[in-house]
Amino acid sequence: MVQTLRISIRQIEFVFRARRKHGDTFRVSSLLLDKPFTMTSHPDHVRSLFTASPELAPSVTGESPLRPIVGPNSTLTALGARHLRQRRLLLPAFRGEAVERYARMIADAAEREVDGWRAGAEMALAPRMQAITLDVIMAGIFGVEGTPEPGTPEHGLRRCIRRLADLSTKLIGQLGELMNSGRDEPIGITKYALSVLDRYVYAVIANRRADPDAAERGDILSLLLTATTEEGQLLSDRELRDELLTLVLAGHETTANQLAWTFERLVRTPAALACLVESVRAQTPGADGYIEATIHESMRSRPVIPVIGRRVTVPWRLGDRGVEAEGVVLISILLLHHREDLYPEPFAFRPERFVGRKPGTYTWIPFGGGIRRCLGAALAMAEQRIVLETIARRCDLAPADPAPEHARHRNVTMIPAGGARVILRAKR
Repeated sequence: MVQTLRISIRQIEFVFRARRKHGDTFRVSSLLLDKPFTMTSHPDHVRSLFTASPELAPSVTGESPLRPIVGPNSTLTALGARHLRQRRLLLPAFRGEAVERYARMIADAAEREVDGWRAGAEMALAPRMQAITLDVIMAGIFGVEGTPEPGTPEHGLRRCIRRLADLSTKLIGQLGELMNSGRDEPIGITKYALSVLDRYVYAVIANRRADPDAAERGDILSLLLTATTEEGQLLSDRELRDELLTLVLAGHETTANQLAWTFERLVRTPAALACLVESVRAQTPGADGYIEATIHESMRSRPVIPVIGRRVTVPWRLGDRGVEAEGVVLISILLLHHREDLYPEPFAFRPERFVGRKPGTYTWIPFGGGIRRCLGAALAMAEQRIVLETIARRCDLAPADPAPEHARHRNVTMIPAGGARVILRAKR
């Protein structure tokens, strides 16, 4: 019971203490699982799991707390052949050319958001970043740029998503998450909230199916409506709904909170913030490289998804430790990213460690890896680059409180407890 409470409420302290006491690999007993799971943070173990056949080490996302929300049919929760099929259908929407098309939408959304900020104001950046990423998601997935017209299903959907995102940070949302843990179908408050959201999602799908010009549109929903499986079948409304919700939740919340963490770190590391601002405003050679290095360092030091896992179907070796068949192995991204042997001074925020250096495949894994690597990684990076550049160019920020913000756990994510509160000293 103590371990369950500690890893649920104070996960960061728990895993760092466990590694200090037990080393890179240790077992944890939790009331939420029928048997202990193994946690590791060694890059050799990461490599062995990421390069293993999916049949030998399938992802545990099929058992994710998000399963009752996004259903069993999405790229996130599907396994095996089903997962590969869904991934193939979505791949064209996240290739280079498609990401380039989204770049203008991202820039417009960022500029609109900053236009509404007031110099001298104190604000939480997390909800402001969510407003930007939600605009991008609505444009990229549904083809609606800016605020949808009132009375449309898209307007209701956008409003509902914002309310549910806010609800998930409150006690009632966290209770709903606990009630639904380990379930395939939602119950309680989660079931009610999803019934409201689904009403808008299915209305959007129905309208788009009836649109004779849907095939000419470039948004992801229109792409999925015309995509066929290898058997020549179209996706059902339920399959579309599960995939759309996954894209909205995974693409909206994670990117927004990663941006919030980036600014939370920057305003408390004046040298890094000054270097970023100077390179952006002076348009110095290599400015793009420093922006990207800042993002890499933020995702290293504060990964929004702190842990990922595999269920090994055969006995597995992790160095000198063994895991029995059907055992769950969790990779602590947080611990891996804070290894002294990989990242000297791991608790310092130092973007320069990534300048001119690409992150390692098995040592920097905020997007996961192997066949389960995040499908929207390129879009997420583009979104962060553009928003970071826009705010650095137009805004002078300072921390509202000099003390670092603690991490708070929400579902499978790690977010800034105060929402990344800053003071906008000046605006250009």
